[in-house]
Amino acid sequence: MPVKVGEPFRAQRLATPLDRLMRRSSGKRSFTRTSRKRGRYVSSRPPKGRLTDLAFDATIREAAPHQVRRPRRNLAINVDSADLREKIRVRRAANLILFVVDASWSMAAAERMVATKGAVFSLLMDAYQKRDQVSMITFQKESARLVLPPTSSVDLAQKLLCDLPVGGKTPLSRGLYMAYEVMMQARRKNPEVMPLMILLTDGAGNVSISDNPPQEEALYIASMIKNSGVRSVVINTEHEALDRGLAQGLADKLGAPCYSLGDIRAEALYETVRDELKAK
Repeated sequence: MPVKVGEPFRAQRLATPLDRLMRRSSGKRSFTRTSRKRGRYVSSRPPKGRLTDLAFDATIREAAPHQVRRPRRNLAINVDSADLREKIRVRRAANLILFVVDASWSMAAAERMVATKGAVFSLLMDAYQKRDQVSMITFQKESARLVLPPTSSVDLAQKLLCDLPVGGKTPLSRGLYMAYEVMMQARRKNPEVMPLMILLTDGAGNVSISDNPPQEEALYIASMIKNSGVRSVVINTEHEALDRGLAQGLADKLGAPCYSLGDIRAEALYETVRDELKAK
């Protein structure tokens, strides 16, 4: 059954705080530390290994209190190796927001897809200017599909997202594993990209990749994603009266928050993504 695209809306700017990792990124939305001699100088520290980016001001400040005890030898200031400080710089980092959507048959499947498409378009409006990328994977029947490769092209998204079908079984582990591969490939291309996986599912997988039980396999892959350092959000699409806690169990393995949205609208989904990006 084909599903229409939810109506997009004017996206607000997303903002993420300074990442704690040493990375080298040139995106425009999020700040991240960089070890290159480019980016805004924000702080200093003792050098780790070979000094390549001297923080002259910080080095002088560190050496100044010791001048009364050090021989000057016709020097304006005597700098010891222990005084040396290197610059800490930050640059703008790019986000990759990956939607992983359960497109198997359920009462909420069509609403789930409409909301997700609308949120993707809304994020793309902002990503076009901020150099972020949005991607989308759906899983149904026996397989998972990368229906929208990482992109900030609104035109490409419109071509690829129209009339995606829903129905069939729930190959949850295939969807998770494809998400893992997409995010790892994005990191290989740009080690500083900051992925965020948004998983929409009730957590009830019933198709395996291997001989292991479907739920056990999905939880194992979720642990792989968590151990890779990728941030995730789980949106539980199960009706509250029927909720078996499977989505929450999956979120626990991902180290992710789990939200329940009874009426999943594009704007509500977008707000959830925005709040999660701002939370870290």
